[in-house]
Amino acid sequence: MVSYISASYVYTLVGPPIQNGVLAMDAEGTIVEVFTAEAAIAAGLEQVKHHEGLLVPGLINTHCHLELSHMKGRIPKHSGLPEFVQRVIKQRGADAYEVDAAMWAADKEMFENGIVAVADISNQLVSKMTKRGSLIHYHTFLEVMGFNPATARQAMQGALELKEAFEPLSTSIVPHAPYSVSKELFDELKMNAGSETGPLSIHNQETADENAFFESKTGAFLGLYEFLGLDIGFYQPSGKTSLQSFLPLLPKGHKTLLVHNTFTDLADILFAKAHHPNLYWCLCPNANLYIENRLPDVNLLKQAGLKITLGTDSLASNDQLSIFSEMKTLQTHFRLSTDELLTWATVNGAEFLGLEMRYGSFEKGKKPGVNLLDFTQKDGAIVLGDWIKRLF
Repeated sequence: MVSYISASYVYTLVGPPIQNGVLAMDAEGTIVEVFTAEAAIAAGLEQVKHHEGLLVPGLINTHCHLELSHMKGRIPKHSGLPEFVQRVIKQRGADAYEVDAAMWAADKEMFENGIVAVADISNQLVSKMTKRGSLIHYHTFLEVMGFNPATARQAMQGALELKEAFEPLSTSIVPHAPYSVSKELFDELKMNAGSETGPLSIHNQETADENAFFESKTGAFLGLYEFLGLDIGFYQPSGKTSLQSFLPLLPKGHKTLLVHNTFTDLADILFAKAHHPNLYWCLCPNANLYIENRLPDVNLLKQAGLKITLGTDSLASNDQLSIFSEMKTLQTHFRLSTDELLTWATVNGAEFLGLEMRYGSFEKGKKPGVNLLDFTQKDGAIVLGDWIKRLF
């Protein structure tokens, strides 16, 4: 049975928005056809359900930490990343039931907020059952850490064991961040990449202290290593920014997501474009405001023609898990069209995860999910409104 739904505008994401367009879907939510208003009238469609709002495909969250969901509201805002990391570590040993219940609730929240696929960070096995029972598609990034060169082989072996334990779920072994992965561990990752088919991810330039550490071995990360009891006397700074120090160590054949990019500048972007052909750049604005009270130079990233995606980060660093909320934050702080925000939230995320045959756009044969978004019009432009509602 085919059903027909219409809205003020239908964003197919393969062309301009269609005013009063109509989606034809089967009972399972597969797109059968997309009609313009004129084509729908000509076809004599009956029982078309019309909505006031924007019809858009399901949203893709390319950066989340589901396993930190129990930490919601427990870490003060604007603490700075090194202090934030210490507080996360201190709260890792929470009650198992509390952790599990929080993950189930967070998964439900993302589903209700119109998210259909998530690239999730895991350091433990705890999120496996939530993901197996979810209506959301998950790809799990299994983070490996170890700044001490002597622990590289051991850290990689632990990640391989975690990957086996996560089967049959979709996973990739990835570096956590440049300040937590030694060159030797990057080498181990590069060797393992030959057997990997999935995308990669790494936290990038989330704080000014990250660049300071690589440029001159200064900044608040020195206190973090002291907190961890790690002697970093062996470490010599590169004299370059964080991105320019680690990017050559990554395998170039894999799609790679740089997450946050809060302190990325033009020189970094030019370096990245020259050294890696498969980069995507994830923005998590609400988390950036929560931790560092600063946003990336989104205009610079956009003008450089980068492939941008969106993420929520975790409930330890965000008040909610909503890509719609991330889009609204970006539109509040930057002159960004709804069209480009939706491209970042759908098409680019689906492409990064290799899910573009199902998600990301309204096209015949796809089953991308359907959301209805509130909107207003300002100076002739469509601006995101107050709410999102998942329809399919």
